[in-house]
Amino acid sequence: MTVRTYTKSILLVGLWTLSIGGLLLHLRIHPVKTNYSNLVPAVSGILSVLVVPLLFCFRRSIAYGYVLNGFLVIVGTITMAHFSIAHWPNPVTVQAVLLTTMLSDILILWAKFFVGKALFDLELFGYDAAKEKKGITYRYPNMGWWLVHLAAVSIVYYLGHFLWR
Repeated sequence: MTVRTYTKSILLVGLWTLSIGGLLLHLRIHPVKTNYSNLVPAVSGILSVLVVPLLFCFRRSIAYGYVLNGFLVIVGTITMAHFSIAHWPNPVTVQAVLLTTMLSDILILWAKFFVGKALFDLELFGYDAAKEKKGITYRYPNMGWWLVHLAAVSIVYYLGHFLWR
């Protein structure tokens, strides 16, 4: 087994483990039987467990896995942040914000994003330690591209929530 194959395998297992953990957490916290709007996190979790790792397995579909993984993370971040703001702790303390909001869940979700990013970058740019990272920050597939999309989707989500309540 080459270092490339080994590294890819470990990252795929890490991505799958984070995804299955998130799905099980969602099924425990948001049972679909109690509220059908909980179907959205369940479908996102199933996509993360089954489709995203499969797309990352093949070089031809790795870009699709990267984008799907990234947008699932963005949607999860926005909806969990909205839930946390809607159920803001009272009284507001640093401990309450850290432990009773969805911050820890969002951080775990972003760990899934970074594992996917590492998989994508290693497959696309290679495993040469001496190779210099290049590219414009706000262009695909760099981090700035994701930050622009996080901001844009957040604004659209907020406008939708604000205009249609």
